[in-house]
Amino acid sequence: MQWLLMLLVFIGGVGVAIQSTVNGGLGQKIGVFEGAFVSFLVGTVALFLVMLFFGRGNLLNVFQVPKWQLLGGLLGAFYVSTMVLSVPRIGVAAAIITLITAQLIASSLIDHYGWFGMPQIQLDGQRIAGMVLMIIAVILFTKR
Repeated sequence: MQWLLMLLVFIGGVGVAIQSTVNGGLGQKIGVFEGAFVSFLVGTVALFLVMLFFGRGNLLNVFQVPKWQLLGGLLGAFYVSTMVLSVPRIGVAAAIITLITAQLIASSLIDHYGWFGMPQIQLDGQRIAGMVLMIIAVILFTKR
């Protein structure tokens, strides 16, 4: 089961690279925020249809969750807008390696401190070395 989840995450990563490329081109043609809006609109319609046919939860429970859990939508809008803006200027690879490095550092801190109710996974030398190597990768990918 774990290999299947890792495969899905891998495919999702490929999707992020393609999404960034497509959204960057869209943003150049219609505007940064307009491109991000259209991207979210298409995704919203797609998820609405998936939810209608396959959803098993209760959408009204959204009013019962802690309000901070609704920040995901705002963070997603910020992420998509940032990628629409940056990819045409710095390239897909530079944007993605910077994104992944930031995700690795932030997620390692979330794991280490157990923020947002996540189980604690301590930072160790191996993880810190991985972060340092990712920072070096960002420098190598973005240095002109």
